[in-house]
Amino acid sequence: MSGVASFVPTPLLLSDSAKARLRSLVEEEGNRELKLRVYVTGGGCSGFQYGFDFAESVAEDDTLVEFDDVALVVDPLSYQYLVGSTVDFEEGLAGARFMIQNPNATTTCGCGASFMV
Repeated sequence: MSGVASFVPTPLLLSDSAKARLRSLVEEEGNRELKLRVYVTGGGCSGFQYGFDFAESVAEDDTLVEFDDVALVVDPLSYQYLVGSTVDFEEGLAGARFMIQNPNATTTCGCGASFMV
């Protein structure tokens, strides 16, 4: 008979490139308390759009996801749309940006900034 396995779900993942960029931005600002706030708002061409901002503080109802020396913060409304997603960072001809790879999205726009569930 096997023992009980424990499973701790990860609400969000952070790619290596996103970790490196976030680490770099925190160092540039000289504030180790900065965290990347990831959120969802209404709008965009597909119904919802992703947003990113820096946060120093974490509200009581926020979800804090830590990755070694960097962290993400998600508000409770956005959390339901982002659970299981990966935050990535890409640099290309169109510029540099954080982006979301969201397995919950049924439709996304061409640029990947908005989605529908």
